[in-house]
Amino acid sequence: MIHEVDKVLKGLLSGGALAGTGVEIAFEAPTRDWAARRNSPTIDVYLYDIREDVKRRERGAIAVKDERGVVLKRQQPPRWFRLSYLVTAWTKQPQDEHRMLSAVLATLLPREVLPPDELTGALAELGLTVPMTIAGLQTDARSFAEIWSALGGELKPSLDLVVTAPFPAFPEYEVGPPVTEGAGVRVRGTDGTLDDSQRRDHQPRHFTRTGARRRPGSVGGATSTGAQPE
Repeated sequence: MIHEVDKVLKGLLSGGALAGTGVEIAFEAPTRDWAARRNSPTIDVYLYDIREDVKRRERGAIAVKDERGVVLKRQQPPRWFRLSYLVTAWTKQPQDEHRMLSAVLATLLPREVLPPDELTGALAELGLTVPMTIAGLQTDARSFAEIWSALGGELKPSLDLVVTAPFPAFPEYEVGPPVTEGAGVRVRGTDGTLDDSQRRDHQPRHFTRTGARRRPGSVGGATSTGAQPE
């Protein structure tokens, strides 16, 4: 799932305001050694945090239906995870880096959600929209200063990109076909065999809309009380 989000982000950033600029899109940790090896303008999208969005957790099972609406399988709902990326621009001039960050904002700000037709792999098969926020208020305890300190680099302008993606981690299980006939009963003879035993079919029970059973031959509201089956 994470690598599919990376692929979508690379496609978005390679187009939009950065299309045709020759800017490279990287996903490596922006350490000192990595920065020293940069010889071309680069947008780095570093995944620094992964955690579940527990507010989106659902219980129960989801029905998987065919084109006729018949339930074929059931599966557990996906779990949603917040993928936090540190987006930075790398070139020789700070002004050029600022322009590149502006281009990232211009590309991602209009994309508050990613529709299924822009996703790939298992993400697209789920048919769910994926929320995305750029440069929002940071609510995690970890600050950017701590992140840069852990990377061994110097603090520089960056954008916080958060993609909340579903993770289809639970298998599907088959369900039985729908019941279309009532149960049948056959009684064994005294010798224990079913010879000459007729099958008695039991029709499915039905209720009236009011929950009361209509008496045979009754008219209008002449019904017995209680929710009795026919």
